[in-house]
Order: sequence, then C-alpha cells, then structure tokens
Amino acid sequence: TLSSMYLKLMFSRPVAFAQIGKSWFSSHSLIGNKNIILMGPPGAGKTTVGRIVGQKLDCPVIDVDDDVLETTWNMSVSEKLQDVGNEQFLEEEGKALLKISASGSVISLTGSNPMHAAGMQHVKKNGIVVYLDVPTAVIMHRLKLMKVDRIVGHGSGMSLKDILQFRKQFYQRWHDIRVLYGGEITAEAIAEKVLDAVKRYQNSELETFISTRSSGSGNCKQKDSAKYFSDVVTEGLAPDGGLFVPGSGLPKFTAGEWQSLIEATYAERAQVILERCIHPADIPASTLGEIIGTAYGENFTCSKIAPVRHLTGNQFLLELFHGPTASFKDFALQMMPHIFAYCVPRSCNYLVLVATSGDTGSAVLDGFSRLHDTDKQRIAVMSFFPEDGVSQIQKSQMIGYQKENAWSVGVKSDFDFCQTAIKQIFTNSDYTGFLTVEYGTALAAANSINWARLIPQVVYHASAYLDLVHQDIIAFGSPVDVCIPTGNFGNILAALYAKMMGIPIRKCICASNENNVLTDFIRTGIYDLRGRRLIPTLSPAVDILKSSNLERYLHLIANGDGQLVTQLYNQLENQGHFQLQKDLLEKLQQDLVAGWCSEEDCLAAIHSVYSTTGYILDTHTAVAKVVADRLQDRTCPIIISSTAHYSKFAPAILKALRIAEIKQSPLSQLHLLNSYSPLPPVHWGLLETLKKNENEDHQICAADTSMLMSRIEALIQNHFM
Repeated sequence: TLSSMYLKLMFSRPVAFAQIGKSWFSSHSLIGNKNIILMGPPGAGKTTVGRIVGQKLDCPVIDVDDDVLETTWNMSVSEKLQDVGNEQFLEEEGKALLKISASGSVISLTGSNPMHAAGMQHVKKNGIVVYLDVPTAVIMHRLKLMKVDRIVGHGSGMSLKDILQFRKQFYQRWHDIRVLYGGEITAEAIAEKVLDAVKRYQNSELETFISTRSSGSGNCKQKDSAKYFSDVVTEGLAPDGGLFVPGSGLPKFTAGEWQSLIEATYAERAQVILERCIHPADIPASTLGEIIGTAYGENFTCSKIAPVRHLTGNQFLLELFHGPTASFKDFALQMMPHIFAYCVPRSCNYLVLVATSGDTGSAVLDGFSRLHDTDKQRIAVMSFFPEDGVSQIQKSQMIGYQKENAWSVGVKSDFDFCQTAIKQIFTNSDYTGFLTVEYGTALAAANSINWARLIPQVVYHASAYLDLVHQDIIAFGSPVDVCIPTGNFGNILAALYAKMMGIPIRKCICASNENNVLTDFIRTGIYDLRGRRLIPTLSPAVDILKSSNLERYLHLIANGDGQLVTQLYNQLENQGHFQLQKDLLEKLQQDLVAGWCSEEDCLAAIHSVYSTTGYILDTHTAVAKVVADRLQDRTCPIIISSTAHYSKFAPAILKALRIAEIKQSPLSQLHLLNSYSPLPPVHWGLLETLKKNENEDHQICAADTSMLMSRIEALIQNHFM
C-alpha cells in the first residue's frame, strides 16, 4: 500500500522499537480514555511516529490505512482508489472512519481522512488531533524519493503541489495541537514532540500570567489567583497597576522550526507563532485560525500583508501600513477585537477604553466596528485622544470611524494625560464596581498594555526576517538589526520578544523624536521626567514621555523582580525619575541602542529619500531612517519599521517635498499628493474615509479625570441600557 511504502522510506534508518525506552509517560496519566490522533499530509511520518508514541505510552496503535481500510475493503488502498475514483474513495474512506471505536489509543489517519467532515467529527469526539505540520516542499521531496507521484485527488487537473496546498485548510480546521517539523529530525524526536504537545494541551494551568509588580516569581502559585490568557485579555491591567506577562516566559522555536516557515504565508506564520503563545484551552487552534483569516484578509491592500522592501544599501523597509487605517496598529487591532469577543464572558457588557497618540484610535475603532452584530451589542469602545496633539487627517480618521459601538473623544491635553487617566480609572475599584453593579458593564483596555495587543506584533518582526531569508538576502542564522520609531515601547518590545523566541536580531535601535526621554534612558539608565514638557512634533504617534511597555522589558531584564519594578515606578510616579542599577543597564544595552531626530532632520530625510529613490517615507519612518543612518555599523542588514503611511501626515510631507504651502482640507491634501503619482500610492482607505466623513463631529472633554468618568457613564447609559 501507499502507507506501507511511506513507512519503509520515510526515515533513513529503520526504527528499533526494542531500543526505545519507555518515558515517564503512561497511557492512563497522559491521555486517559482519549485517543491521540495523528494527522498530516502523506509522507509526514504519521504511521512511524504513531508506532513510537504507542510504544512509549504502552497503548494500542491503529493505522487507518492498514488496520481499518484494507481490513474493511479486503484490498489495498491503491487498488480501491483505482477501482472507485477520487470522490467515491473519499466517501468510502470516511464511512470506514465512522466505524472506529477506540479509547486510550494512538490513531494514525490517512492524509485524506480530514477531507471527510463526518468521519473527522466522529474520531475527534474522543481524541486529541495532532497535526504533523511538514512544509510542502519537504513533503514533495519525500514523495519524489519514494517514487510516489499520485495521491487522492490527482486526476482533477491539479498538480501534486496544489493538492497538498489544498488539503492544508482541512488540517487547519481539525487540529487541536500542532507539531512543527524542524529540519533534519528523527522519528523518535518527533514522537517526543507529540508527547510534549499533548502534555501542554492537557495542562493549561502551566501557562498563567503574573503582574510586572508581583512580589512572587514564575507562574501564579495559588490556583484560585491564577490568571490565564483569557483573563488578561479581559482585564487588561493587573489589579496592582502592573502589566501582565507570561509567568513561564515566551515559547522558544528551534532554528529548524523557524526555517520550516520560510515558504509560509504571513497568515500561516501568524497561526503557528500564536498557537504557541495562546493555550488552546483559551482559544482552540481552529478558532484562532478563523480569527487570523478574518484579520489578515481582504481588509489589507497588499497580499503579503507586511512586505519587506529594499530601500538603499543594507537598509530594508518593513511596510506596516497596508491595513485599513494605514498604520502598524492594524496588525494587532484587526485581531484583538475578535480575540476579546471570544474570551470575555457573555454574561456582562464591556466598554473598551483606549488612549491614543494618533494611530491607535482609528485602528481600534475600525477593529471593534468589524465585530459581528451580536458582539457589537455587548462590546463597545471609547477612544480618548489629545484634541490638539494629532494630525488633522488622524483626527478625521478617528471621527470618521465612529460607528454604533465606537466613539472618539478629544481631550484638551496630551497623550500622557489620556493614558494616565485611563490607568487611574481602571484602578479605581469604587468606580469600576459601581459600573458593574449599576449597569452590568465592565471596563477593558485596548492599548498595548493589553497582552493581546502585543503578541500579534511579534509575528511581523519574525516574518520580516524570514522574508529576507526567502529573498536570499541572508542565510538563516545571520544577524539583522531593527530600527523602530518608539514612543510607548510596544513595537520595539515585540521585536525583543521575537529575538527571545529565536529570531536572530542583533540590536534593536530605538528611534525617538524631540521627545527623547527613551534615548536618554537607554544611554544613561536614568528615566527622568523632571522639567520635561511634551513637545508636539510632526511624528505625533511617538510624542510620548511615559512609555508603558518599558515596564515589561524592565521586568524581563530584572529576572521577574516585581518588587524592584514596583519600586522604580513608584519613584517615577512620586518623584518624576528613577535610575537603573549598573548590571541592569548593561543588560539593557546588550539589546538596545538609541538615538533621536530633530524636526529639520526628519523633513530633510523625507526629501532626500524621495529625491534619490522616488519613495515617500512618513514622518515616523523618517525619524527611524535618520537614527538608523547614524547608528548602524553596516555589517548586517537593518530592517526599518515603516509604521504608518505618509498619507496620514500630508501637510508635513508636502512641506518636506517642497510642493506647496497649503491650508486646505485633509481630503484636498491627499488629492494633491496623489497628483504626483507617488510611491507607494496614496492609501485608498484614507481617501474613502475622508470622502464619506468630511463633516462628521465628535465630543471634546476637559483634561479632568472625573469628566472622562462622566463621559464613560453617559456612553454606557446610551449604548447598553
């Protein structure tokens, strides 16, 4: 049979079952009466791995090809396929699957079993489906070695590669856990990975979260106080004012596992990475796949989602502006609302609060407005932005993206006030308790203080590196630097997390504008807000003095010392400054370097790049370009995060390009820019939004936390009551 041929040829040497020592696992303790169901393409090694897993667990092994199909049909699989043809074969195969009745066993499926829905529903009822995920190129190579040139589905005008790609959707639909192929790996090693994956699946209590200000270390020790992924998504901010982080740290990928994703699409990379970061007890793999498919679908204007473009010399741009609101915030906020809606209890209404320095506002409003209608009735969002601290187009976007469950409020202050006020509101237990009792409504956060905002950003930093490998710019393992315009420290923290997970990032370059508190801190270890006033600049998204996500990084380099983090942030709150001890500063400077850019240099960089390449940088990317030019040593490629589309900052761009001094409407500004046939083109989403919403209005509020609380209560009354 085809199956037995796979068994003989899959691995370079026969498996000596007698030599495989029993691990500490037992069938009863690990799976009880459930089955382990191995699924994957033909050539993935399901039969061989299944036998090894069964040997280790001392439990029965069922190979669907040999033990079910051929026994039922009294003929070989290849003979049956030849006899009845593709469509009837799948039906007959599915009927045979429906007859399986087993418990506490290892079942190795055929490559085509997952294409029969009823059969898969039957076996999944009493089983944990493990997807042996092997890259299509590797499977093609294996099948060629085995001289297999026909599998179920052939003859329909599709190539072997097309059929293998087509089948992936079924594997994605049915799997509970994934075992990722990682380079040259033995069947025994894959079997151990299967057992590890099953153990993780069965033990969600191993993946809990702690506060950056927690006095304990590691995972939460008391089960009743443990916080899981779904909890931290719902709560946003820890009760003690700290930020949630994984108690056991981030998952690690081997070099081989990363290399298996080189040929993958952006959505496929996102699925694999996020499955490791989110326990299936919180979001099942199939549901996560649906969320990712929705997030990174037709709402992005580029099929590559986050393409990497060569700029000049050793500099590459990671274009993060192809989402619906034209900034990098779309990567998290096209996903996060759906994650939030899935995780939060349906017994309560939720009002999501967000403070924005520009880009987050429109992204969060757009993301939450895309929820299903039933979810919109129980989940609303309110965005607070500095009334005079964002670009005119950013403000027009936020006003334009207001929907039945999404509102914008301009605050007569700066971003730091908005962010601090929201934190104060969250930690005001009397107020939040009142909202819950009186209105049945809980508050939640959508800023990057929410863990669900951060982890999707890890994906694009990893994906950018893999794209450079795929384009033969570098070999896997060669280092790159990244340069990121930084205000709230979330984007650069995601790059640091990607590095921790195994992406060979050498240095993260923190690029500031004239609000250069982070540059000073990274150079000196002194975080000092005394005497500093926020300076409005042409790059408003990084006009920030209090960088929230820096707290997560300090907790990381302090080896989880929550008491130290609490001490530092209490000192910052009370005295306006803190200083790192020498050993922590040395650790920080192993990861980070920093520089800042003046307004004049920002505009000059936009003009220079356009003059030499025809490409237009937005103001934030220009800040990063200036800093990258100064700090890079040119010994490796540098990936500059292009965090927003230049269309959002049309007046500054027109000034930089010396086109005209204009005092026109935002829509007129975009039309003027578009007339120059720029590269990349003017963002379609911005044009459409401004066309529809030129005369929309919004609420404006004084810089008073009690006033913000009154607005929140009024909104709750109007929407939920």
